[in-house]
Amino acid sequence: MRHAELAEVVRSGFVESRHYGSLVGLTPDGLTALSLGAPDDAILPRSSAKPFQALACLRAGAPLRGEQVAIAAGSHTGQDFHVEAVEAVLGAAGLGTAALRCPPSPPEDAATHEALVRRGEPESAVRMNCSGKHAAMLSACVASGWPVDGYLDADHPLQLLVRAGIEELSGEQVSHTAVDGCGAPVFGMTLTGLARGLRALAVAADGHERTVAWAMQSYPTYVGGDGHVNSTVMQLLPGTVAKGGAEGVIAAATTSGHAVAVKVIDGSPRATTALALAALRALGVDTSPASDLASVPVLGGGRPVGEVRVTAALS
Repeated sequence: MRHAELAEVVRSGFVESRHYGSLVGLTPDGLTALSLGAPDDAILPRSSAKPFQALACLRAGAPLRGEQVAIAAGSHTGQDFHVEAVEAVLGAAGLGTAALRCPPSPPEDAATHEALVRRGEPESAVRMNCSGKHAAMLSACVASGWPVDGYLDADHPLQLLVRAGIEELSGEQVSHTAVDGCGAPVFGMTLTGLARGLRALAVAADGHERTVAWAMQSYPTYVGGDGHVNSTVMQLLPGTVAKGGAEGVIAAATTSGHAVAVKVIDGSPRATTALALAALRALGVDTSPASDLASVPVLGGGRPVGEVRVTAALS
């Protein structure tokens, strides 16, 4: 087996399930200090690649400011302030929400979803967690004079710019091109490349790279939302950028240059944050302010009876 055991699910003292996958950790000088499983196998980074997509939008001339950059790099929960930010990006480009090509979706924030249901409002593209990225892409197309139609095609100039940026920051060639859940291209890379790329953003002293990392650190609730785990990690650990993705992917990096990336091979996200924090801790990063996220409670009858915890290789 190429993958390592990363986490276990313990219920009432019994190990009920195990999660396998791969993990990599980089030191401040960019060297690999922690490697489990097969971190040099190709993965699809899914939404963990959004910071690179936001970078490409800035490089293309999208006139984004603080929270707009953060939501472009984020997977928001569809709260009203997220919608306002997305609409502001589109409005500045002379576009409306009808230009979005991400699919309609209910908001992930439960309270917002309940309020919309009570009001009888249908699902919409602007509430979809990727609408910030899509709005930024549309803004970039308008700024550069590129066609708005087809902005999700892999051979569109914007997507080629995304691909070039990923290859530049990860230090490797894109291994595969797929279609993400929101309809945008997602470019395959290794976990090591993902960690290397996010580290490059986190340590940047200036330029658009610094803008992306600063925006994520300064407006964490636009990267996720109120109570979203990525937002919480960045609030508790200032100077850290963290971005999860579908199918069990997460990456995190600090301004000091530590970086980690995780892929749980069964696609479950329930242990990913705990794994990223454990990897940062193993690299020497003080993650104690986020100690409540070091494991995930397992409930029985509505009360904790166990936990999802990282395995001994990390703990």
